Amino acid sequence: MAVTELVLWLDRLRMADLAKVGGKNASLGEMIGNLAKLGVSVPGGFATTAEAFREYLERSGLAHKIRTRLASLDVEDVNALTAAGKEIRGWIVDTKLPAELEEAIRDAYTKLCKDAGGDNIPVAVRSSATAEDLPDASFAGQQETFLNVTGIEDVLHKVKEVFASLYNDRAIAYRVHQGFRHEEVFLSAGVQLMVRSDIGASGVLFTLDTESGFRDVVFVTASYGLGEMVVQGAVNPDEFYVFKPTLRAGKQAVLRRNLGAKQQRMVYSDKPGERVKIETTPDELRHRFCIDDSEVESLARQALTIEEHYQRPMDIEWAKDGATGKLYIVQARPETVKSRTHTTQLERFQLKEKGKVLAQGRSIGQKIGAGTARLIRSLDKMSGFKQGDVLVADMTDPDWEPIMKRAAAIVTNRGGRTCHAAIIARELGVPAVVGTGDALEKIPDGREVTVSCAEGDTGFIFDGKLAFERTTADLGDMPPAPLKIMMNVANPERAFDFGMLPNQGIGLARLEMIIASHIGVHPKALLQYDQQDAETKRKIDERIAGYKGPVDFYIDRLAEGIATIAASVYPKTVIVRMSDFKSNEYANLLGGGKYEPHEENPMLGFRGASRYVDASFAESFGLECKAVKKVREAMGLDNVWVMIPFIRTLDEGKKVIDVLKTNGLKQGESIDGNAALKVIMMCEVPSNALLADEFLDVFDGFSIGSNDLTQLTLGLDRDSSIVASLFDERNPAVKKLLSMAIQTARAKGKYVGICGQGPSDHADFAEWLMDQGIESMSLNPDTVVDTWLRLAKKKAG
Repeated sequence: MAVTELVLWLDRLRMADLAKVGGKNASLGEMIGNLAKLGVSVPGGFATTAEAFREYLERSGLAHKIRTRLASLDVEDVNALTAAGKEIRGWIVDTKLPAELEEAIRDAYTKLCKDAGGDNIPVAVRSSATAEDLPDASFAGQQETFLNVTGIEDVLHKVKEVFASLYNDRAIAYRVHQGFRHEEVFLSAGVQLMVRSDIGASGVLFTLDTESGFRDVVFVTASYGLGEMVVQGAVNPDEFYVFKPTLRAGKQAVLRRNLGAKQQRMVYSDKPGERVKIETTPDELRHRFCIDDSEVESLARQALTIEEHYQRPMDIEWAKDGATGKLYIVQARPETVKSRTHTTQLERFQLKEKGKVLAQGRSIGQKIGAGTARLIRSLDKMSGFKQGDVLVADMTDPDWEPIMKRAAAIVTNRGGRTCHAAIIARELGVPAVVGTGDALEKIPDGREVTVSCAEGDTGFIFDGKLAFERTTADLGDMPPAPLKIMMNVANPERAFDFGMLPNQGIGLARLEMIIASHIGVHPKALLQYDQQDAETKRKIDERIAGYKGPVDFYIDRLAEGIATIAASVYPKTVIVRMSDFKSNEYANLLGGGKYEPHEENPMLGFRGASRYVDASFAESFGLECKAVKKVREAMGLDNVWVMIPFIRTLDEGKKVIDVLKTNGLKQGESIDGNAALKVIMMCEVPSNALLADEFLDVFDGFSIGSNDLTQLTLGLDRDSSIVASLFDERNPAVKKLLSMAIQTARAKGKYVGICGQGPSDHADFAEWLMDQGIESMSLNPDTVVDTWLRLAKKKAG
């Protein structure tokens, strides 16, 4: 065999060479050769060929020994699998490389060091299997990677260890389960220049949302140090969502941020014989994001270039060189789970009851699973794990895969959404909750538990087996919409998931959920941060970690929530209702007690528009306006309309328009080519319907709030169980007011929709509204498909 066929330089490789050097190395070569000129930075290096590996096994006699050893192996027998893998790996590590292969690696490493301007330059030695990174099979993490390898002797030894890792327990089992013959999968060792992310940061990114499959975002995870900590799931990383359309348009494109704990980091070791070490991340670093927005967007742009080149969603590893500040792509492979999901098949899970929460963390997927909790603290305890058990562990790596496929659900103490446990859970289609921090301490071994990922970003482990419902629907044959069917979406964490439903926009995005769940602090307590007591300040400081300051935190978190919801259906309309907390609800926010009046009936008190025009709340409302302005202008999400709740009088309505203008939200104004701002109002006070003509001279349209309109028309407190039986949106008096509002809006050519609960609850009410000529109906997401089909059928006759 010629020396040139034993080692190939990455910059000469392309995807067509997959059979020669495996998927990982072929992809690196493809990017270096084709995408460097487009701004994608990939460290250089070389790869041993699959043919060199095959020759090594055949000429040494290892091939025959391995085939014989694996011929009768039952991979379901965990102990037998462990014994076989260990024996085969030992054979390979103990067998010398052929002289010509060793010489070729020595020569290539010498040239790599010379070209990099030094001696014994640190490299990464990575595995690349010939069946790896195919669009229909994920071999991610099956073989080994070694970081900070220096000197030729260490490089040669690590190449053999990489070869041996083709026979890791998980790799043997995975090939059997995926139908690959062992003797048809070969290994290439990639030797790549190290990026100094040990003093920088690193992570994983996907060119879609890993949970919903939503294609218009890049999902970036990041932590300090070398990337193995994120890949293995040993840390809870920072997370960022970047919106592709606005990134391409040059706008601020980071939709959402989540500050991770980043508990540990892997760095170079200065101890002789030790390449890397794991240390605790300093507190001052943990409490801030490890990369800034400009770096997140730079990574996302490189990711877009890669995705466009490969024409499919991608799973990409990246690293930031702490010495130079430069961002590199160190791996790219096709995403193999969500991109293969049938988007026309709708599957929804919903808990029918709630129980005691034992632990919580980051949810993976949207499913629910239940079973007996099995706490597995080490691999030697795997044999006791049974089909349908719930796996509870500190973290997982590919060695755990033989039992992961038996699990009804997976729970880990550590890890983020791109960790090993998350990737495998998605591939297996089981719910997982990662990064709980304390699951091993809080969940008793042998306890029946329910693991729910159906509530949003946060996944919960409940005590006991709880009842839940699974519904499916085929969306491939939806009839034309009978009218504009929109959705009510309050929780940004579910927005991408809901955005996959058939819809014509979002008719109600309430700010209260964002303020309560993602901010949790009264706006005045943030505006007057310096006046708070020490304990309140401490609690505020915990929440605002990673943000510039208390006020920036409020504006930015609010903008993130609005932007996430707006992006989920972009460019379709999203109607954002400004805050409509009652005084008792505002008082429940951190620091809110001293700023809110006590009211006997808050439902009819200081709420909605009355707050916006009151001097005591003016500065707080200004923060909401700044958030909306940021979303529409700086972030380019001009599909956002503003909606004002609970306007009692015409004079109040006119004052609100002036207050919006004072805060930079001028009705009808278009900035930098953005769509003109529409300002509509909730029609929920009887005066709104009775004076519909006059109110619609001030506002661009109505969105009917049937809950409050029913309450105020019938004189009912909808929070009172005593008179609850009288509450019905279909009451003739309510319908008369609704009809007045709808007919007036249609006559004036103004928008009119409904976002109240009524049409979601009552099929006949939805049909009546359609007959009245209402323009849009905004429904709870779980009723969208059924209502759409029913109304389409009625309209068709």
